[in-house]
Amino acid sequence: MMHQDFRAPQVSAVLAPLGLRLAPEKTRVVHIDEGLDFLGFGIRRMRKRGTSRHVVYTVPSKKAIQQVKDTVKAKTSRSTLHMAVDELIVSLGASLRGWATYFRHAVAKDVFGHIDQCAWRRLTKWLRCKHRIGWKQLRRRFCDRGWRIAYKGTVFTGAASVTVTRYRYRGSTIPTPWTPVPAATG
Repeated sequence: MMHQDFRAPQVSAVLAPLGLRLAPEKTRVVHIDEGLDFLGFGIRRMRKRGTSRHVVYTVPSKKAIQQVKDTVKAKTSRSTLHMAVDELIVSLGASLRGWATYFRHAVAKDVFGHIDQCAWRRLTKWLRCKHRIGWKQLRRRFCDRGWRIAYKGTVFTGAASVTVTRYRYRGSTIPTPWTPVPAATG
Protein backbone atom coordinates (compact mmCIF):
# COMPACT_ATOMS: atom_id res chain seq x y z
CA MET A 1 0.00 0.00 0.00
CA MET A 2 1.33 3.42 -0.87
CA HIS A 3 2.20 5.57 2.08
CA GLN A 4 0.40 8.89 1.96
CA ASP A 5 3.28 11.31 2.02
CA PHE A 6 4.43 14.40 0.19
CA ARG A 7 6.14 12.51 -2.68
CA ALA A 8 3.11 10.81 -4.23
CA PRO A 9 1.56 13.98 -5.74
CA GLN A 10 4.96 15.07 -7.05
CA VAL A 11 5.62 11.73 -8.72
CA SER A 12 2.08 11.67 -10.16
CA ALA A 13 2.60 15.15 -11.62
CA VAL A 14 5.80 14.02 -13.36
CA LEU A 15 4.25 10.82 -14.73
CA ALA A 16 1.03 12.43 -16.03
CA PRO A 17 2.58 14.19 -19.08
CA LEU A 18 4.15 10.85 -20.04
CA GLY A 19 0.73 9.20 -20.08
CA LEU A 20 1.51 7.17 -16.95
CA ARG A 21 -0.15 7.02 -13.55
CA LEU A 22 0.60 5.44 -10.20
CA ALA A 23 -1.44 2.45 -9.14
CA PRO A 24 -1.82 3.05 -5.38
CA GLU A 25 -2.45 -0.65 -4.65
CA LYS A 26 0.86 -1.60 -6.31
CA THR A 27 2.99 1.35 -5.28
CA ARG A 28 5.03 1.59 -2.13
CA VAL A 29 7.52 4.28 -1.19
CA VAL A 30 10.56 2.77 0.51
CA HIS A 31 13.93 3.98 1.67
CA ILE A 32 16.76 3.01 -0.70
CA ASP A 33 18.57 1.28 2.19
CA GLU A 34 15.56 -1.05 2.54
CA GLY A 35 15.77 -1.84 -1.16
CA LEU A 36 13.20 -2.84 -3.72
CA ASP A 37 12.69 -5.37 -6.51
CA PHE A 38 11.89 -4.05 -9.97
CA LEU A 39 11.73 -6.07 -13.21
CA GLY A 40 13.77 -8.88 -11.68
CA PHE A 41 16.46 -6.60 -10.27
CA GLY A 42 17.08 -5.98 -6.60
CA ILE A 43 18.05 -2.33 -6.08
CA ARG A 44 19.53 -1.31 -2.75
CA ARG A 45 22.10 1.00 -1.22
CA MET A 46 24.82 -0.86 0.66
CA ARG A 47 28.28 -0.20 1.97
CA LYS A 48 30.95 -0.72 -0.67
CA ARG A 49 33.21 -3.56 0.37
CA GLY A 50 36.53 -2.35 1.78
CA THR A 51 35.37 1.24 2.26
CA SER A 52 32.98 3.24 4.37
CA ARG A 53 31.16 4.64 1.30
CA HIS A 54 27.59 3.63 0.51
CA VAL A 55 26.63 3.02 -3.12
CA VAL A 56 23.51 1.79 -4.91
CA TYR A 57 23.83 -1.77 -6.18
CA THR A 58 21.61 -3.46 -8.74
CA VAL A 59 21.65 -7.26 -8.54
CA PRO A 60 19.42 -10.07 -9.83
CA SER A 61 16.61 -10.53 -7.31
CA LYS A 62 16.28 -13.70 -5.27
CA LYS A 63 13.06 -14.49 -7.12
CA ALA A 64 14.81 -14.18 -10.53
CA ILE A 65 17.64 -16.44 -9.37
CA GLN A 66 15.16 -19.04 -8.10
CA GLN A 67 13.26 -18.93 -11.40
CA VAL A 68 16.38 -19.68 -13.45
CA LYS A 69 17.29 -22.50 -11.06
CA ASP A 70 13.78 -23.90 -11.52
CA THR A 71 14.25 -23.71 -15.30
CA VAL A 72 17.50 -25.69 -15.03
CA LYS A 73 15.79 -28.22 -12.80
CA ALA A 74 12.93 -28.66 -15.28
CA LYS A 75 15.30 -29.07 -18.24
CA THR A 76 17.37 -31.69 -16.38
CA SER A 77 14.54 -33.64 -14.80
CA ARG A 78 13.95 -37.35 -15.30
CA SER A 79 11.22 -36.57 -17.83
CA THR A 80 13.88 -35.21 -20.23
CA LEU A 81 16.09 -38.31 -20.23
CA HIS A 82 14.86 -39.10 -23.76
CA MET A 83 16.66 -36.02 -25.16
CA ALA A 84 20.01 -36.25 -26.91
CA VAL A 85 22.92 -35.02 -24.80
CA ASP A 86 24.03 -32.35 -27.28
CA GLU A 87 20.42 -31.16 -27.66
CA LEU A 88 20.12 -30.67 -23.88
CA ILE A 89 23.50 -28.91 -23.67
CA VAL A 90 22.47 -26.45 -26.39
CA SER A 91 19.03 -25.83 -24.85
CA LEU A 92 20.33 -25.40 -21.32
CA GLY A 93 23.20 -23.14 -22.42
CA ALA A 94 20.88 -20.94 -24.48
CA SER A 95 18.50 -20.50 -21.54
CA LEU A 96 21.29 -19.58 -19.15
CA ARG A 97 23.01 -17.19 -21.56
CA GLY A 98 19.69 -15.50 -22.34
CA TRP A 99 18.95 -15.02 -18.65
CA ALA A 100 22.48 -13.72 -18.03
CA THR A 101 22.28 -11.31 -20.97
CA TYR A 102 19.25 -9.69 -19.36
CA PHE A 103 21.15 -9.23 -16.08
CA ARG A 104 24.57 -8.39 -17.60
CA HIS A 105 24.43 -4.76 -16.43
CA ALA A 106 23.95 -5.72 -12.77
CA VAL A 107 26.47 -6.72 -10.14
CA ALA A 108 26.10 -10.35 -11.16
CA LYS A 109 29.44 -12.05 -11.83
CA ASP A 110 29.29 -14.16 -8.67
CA VAL A 111 25.61 -14.94 -9.29
CA PHE A 112 26.41 -16.16 -12.82
CA GLY A 113 29.09 -18.46 -11.42
CA HIS A 114 26.68 -19.80 -8.81
CA ILE A 115 24.00 -20.48 -11.44
CA ASP A 116 26.53 -22.28 -13.65
CA GLN A 117 27.65 -24.38 -10.70
CA CYS A 118 24.06 -25.41 -10.00
CA ALA A 119 23.48 -26.16 -13.70
CA TRP A 120 26.69 -28.21 -13.92
CA ARG A 121 25.63 -30.32 -10.92
CA ARG A 122 22.16 -30.90 -12.43
CA LEU A 123 23.64 -31.73 -15.85
CA THR A 124 26.15 -34.23 -14.45
CA LYS A 125 23.39 -35.86 -12.40
CA TRP A 126 21.25 -36.06 -15.56
CA LEU A 127 24.12 -37.63 -17.56
CA ARG A 128 24.90 -40.17 -14.85
CA CYS A 129 21.22 -41.12 -14.58
CA LYS A 130 20.70 -41.33 -18.36
CA HIS A 131 23.76 -43.47 -19.05
CA ARG A 132 23.97 -45.25 -15.66
CA ILE A 133 27.64 -44.39 -15.26
CA GLY A 134 29.93 -43.30 -12.46
CA TRP A 135 32.12 -40.23 -12.18
CA LYS A 136 35.13 -41.77 -13.95
CA GLN A 137 33.07 -42.81 -16.98
CA LEU A 138 31.33 -39.43 -17.01
CA ARG A 139 34.64 -37.60 -17.13
CA ARG A 140 36.04 -39.91 -19.80
CA ARG A 141 32.96 -39.72 -22.07
CA PHE A 142 31.53 -36.23 -21.51
CA CYS A 143 34.37 -33.93 -20.42
CA ASP A 144 37.04 -32.50 -22.66
CA ARG A 145 39.20 -30.17 -20.52
CA GLY A 146 39.14 -30.96 -16.84
CA TRP A 147 35.48 -31.15 -15.88
CA ARG A 148 34.09 -29.02 -18.75
CA ILE A 149 31.12 -30.86 -20.25
CA ALA A 150 31.30 -31.36 -24.00
CA TYR A 151 29.76 -33.91 -26.34
CA LYS A 152 30.11 -34.25 -30.13
CA GLY A 153 31.66 -30.79 -30.39
CA THR A 154 28.95 -29.15 -28.27
CA VAL A 155 30.39 -27.49 -25.17
CA PHE A 156 28.31 -26.47 -22.17
CA THR A 157 28.61 -22.71 -21.76
CA GLY A 158 26.42 -21.13 -19.17
CA ALA A 159 25.67 -17.78 -17.62
CA ALA A 160 29.30 -17.02 -16.71
CA SER A 161 30.20 -16.89 -20.40
CA VAL A 162 28.27 -13.60 -20.62
CA THR A 163 30.46 -10.60 -19.85
CA VAL A 164 29.21 -8.30 -17.13
CA THR A 165 29.33 -4.74 -18.51
CA ARG A 166 28.39 -2.21 -15.88
CA TYR A 167 27.73 1.38 -16.71
CA ARG A 168 28.18 3.78 -13.89
CA TYR A 169 27.45 7.32 -15.03
CA ARG A 170 24.75 6.84 -17.63
CA GLY A 171 22.06 8.11 -15.28
CA SER A 172 23.57 11.58 -15.17
CA THR A 173 23.17 11.94 -18.95
CA ILE A 174 19.48 10.98 -19.10
CA PRO A 175 17.26 14.06 -18.94
CA THR A 176 14.66 14.01 -16.19
CA PRO A 177 12.08 16.54 -15.03
CA TRP A 178 14.40 17.28 -12.10
CA THR A 179 17.51 17.90 -14.24
CA PRO A 180 18.38 21.61 -14.12
CA VAL A 181 18.32 23.24 -17.53
CA PRO A 182 21.55 25.16 -18.26
CA ALA A 183 21.08 28.86 -18.79
CA ALA A 184 21.08 29.94 -22.43
CA THR A 185 24.15 31.86 -23.51
CA GLY A 186 23.36 34.80 -25.58
